[in-house]
Amino acid sequence: MHFIAFGVKNMLIEFRVKNYRSIKDQQILSMVKSSTKELEETNTFITPEKKKKISILRSSTIYGANASGKSNLLKAFSTMQNIVLNSDSKIKRGIKLPTVPFLLDSEHNDEPTEFEIIFIAENIRYQYGFSLTQEKILEEWLFAFPEGSAQTWFERGIDEDTQNIKWYFGSKFTGNKKIWSESTRDNALFLSTAVFLNSEQLQPIYDWFQNTLHILESTARINPNFTYDLYKNEKYKNKINNFLNIADFDIEELLITEKQFDASSLPDDIPQELKNDILKDMKDKKMLDVKSLHKTVQGNDVYFDIRDESDGTRKFLAFIGPWIDTLENGYVLIIDELHDNFHPLMVRFLIELFHSDKTNPKNAQLIFTSHETSVMTQEIFRRDQIWFCEKKNKATELYSLAEFKIRKGVTDIEKGYFSGRYGALPYFKSIDRMMGVQYVQKS
Repeated sequence: MHFIAFGVKNMLIEFRVKNYRSIKDQQILSMVKSSTKELEETNTFITPEKKKKISILRSSTIYGANASGKSNLLKAFSTMQNIVLNSDSKIKRGIKLPTVPFLLDSEHNDEPTEFEIIFIAENIRYQYGFSLTQEKILEEWLFAFPEGSAQTWFERGIDEDTQNIKWYFGSKFTGNKKIWSESTRDNALFLSTAVFLNSEQLQPIYDWFQNTLHILESTARINPNFTYDLYKNEKYKNKINNFLNIADFDIEELLITEKQFDASSLPDDIPQELKNDILKDMKDKKMLDVKSLHKTVQGNDVYFDIRDESDGTRKFLAFIGPWIDTLENGYVLIIDELHDNFHPLMVRFLIELFHSDKTNPKNAQLIFTSHETSVMTQEIFRRDQIWFCEKKNKATELYSLAEFKIRKGVTDIEKGYFSGRYGALPYFKSIDRMMGVQYVQKS
């Protein structure tokens, strides 16, 4: 039996990228469920569309050797989001677009980068994409599926003779198309420009990139202030305390207060010039003072400065705010190296929050890279949720475990991975060669 996503409005269906960093040929990350029935009730849900509903995955994980391109796939999400949100304002005329093509094949250096994404915003499916160089947008397209069949809302290209932008607008697309298209710069997206100029029809698409898609490219740099802000709300305070208790951090609760910025909080070895700049910038500003409450063996209260907690504890505190926020609102959360600083059981705990109707009632989605293989099991993931990145001919290739035959309840996926059955493993040359040891063949 499927869990039907009543009231769910936003989700990711598929992402495509071509000619970006280590990615040469088009790579596709799909969140569409395959035909298998494994973990169907917990790990999948049905889209809320009026027609042509499909089953979607709640999570996907990506494995591969270092430098295989896992992070570049997530960077592709981030770059697409960045261009959508900033090309109307921050990327001015003449400024290069923030994309890097595949550079290890001279025959493809001049080819454009391409991004395309299929998603649901406000219960309507959209297919949106664009191709670009660092100098300009070459193509841009948007198809909508409000009744199941595709409606072309707009298409943009380059006239080969004049090198000017050429446009096509479908009959279902409304608004001030002439003004919007004439206002779109060569290095700006029509979507972003039209929304900036008050296109109500395109607003939900822009809002999906701004509000639904959340990308954490480095878990090491998550700012804990978001969690601390949530903690001020009694509802979220209780949830965060429950998480701390379940995760066995021995923390009863947090005490968060504001205090005047104190120069003594700066490191002793900081250069005086930099110290003066910080003091000038922080003058008359407040800073958070965070303490964690522990109980002694005798049951007495002891407060620790949060800086005295372990790296794993502080990372968890920074992490849990965005995690709760994602589950509460049904967002799409993309994270690089989820395993970093976390115990394997903690990683499993965080993943399974997405696989439960109770903790994930709005069907938030999680996509993450990891080297933590202990969660690579049939008890946690379906085959179509596990992906691999591997370098072939110097370029990243992405493929799913669903392409391999797995015996249900029998195959040890982790063991199969380390044996090289699925590829995507690092290859180490001889340690003697690394140390400069050479052997002379005896005659």
